[in-house]
Amino acid sequence: MQKNTLIDNDLYNTLGERWYTAFDDPVAVLRAESRVKAPWVLERIKAAFPQIPLVKHLDVGCGAGFLSNHLAQEGLQVTGLDMSEESLKVAGLHDSTGTVRYVQGDAYRLPFSNETFDVVSAMDFLEHVEDPGRAISEMSRVLKPNGLLFFHTFNRNWLAHLVIIKLVEFLVKNTPKNMHVIELFITPEELIKMCKSSQLSVQEMTGIRPRFSTLTVKSILTGIVPEKFSFKLTRSLKLSYMGVARKART
Repeated sequence: MQKNTLIDNDLYNTLGERWYTAFDDPVAVLRAESRVKAPWVLERIKAAFPQIPLVKHLDVGCGAGFLSNHLAQEGLQVTGLDMSEESLKVAGLHDSTGTVRYVQGDAYRLPFSNETFDVVSAMDFLEHVEDPGRAISEMSRVLKPNGLLFFHTFNRNWLAHLVIIKLVEFLVKNTPKNMHVIELFITPEELIKMCKSSQLSVQEMTGIRPRFSTLTVKSILTGIVPEKFSFKLTRSLKLSYMGVARKART
């Protein structure tokens, strides 16, 4: 995968244990968001695949393993893939099951055979690559027919630019420039089209938004994310949204 010239993805190599401990960093927001996303994904996997121990899951752009480690605890056979070797080391240290296979690799050229996985996920990933359609095509390639692709990303509009980029830069300490860039955000309509081009049919989408009531005056003044900061699901896809697509049967 070519180095992205718009967005700074190298920052994830510098976090170390801060992936799991920092509150003076936007990674704390990502952790809070994951507490909503992971159960949503797991619920739909369980509904589609009753034999959970047999389910093979690939988590593309897994970072420090928030989703991968959660699903492994539920008994899935999980492989986590990321370009960041440092993030993968942290992910492995926090895998309480010792079962997750963490692999350094390129989302444009996944190092797996066709139709290997029952489920593939791309959470907080597609807005970090310049050709998300190509990455989705690769994910579809390694997904079994009738398998599921889960995704989470950000909508591209003025409100998302204000809240996801500018407000986070203003409210959260140590937010780096170009952590997100509006040019790489993806509208739901664009994502549906990308999936369709790769034999994937989007089944469901839901929005996610912060519970602003869980922010405090102190957190706003100090830039420290409160431990109780949380997110909730919403019908609106204006800001952050996730969904699931199913690969066509052969």
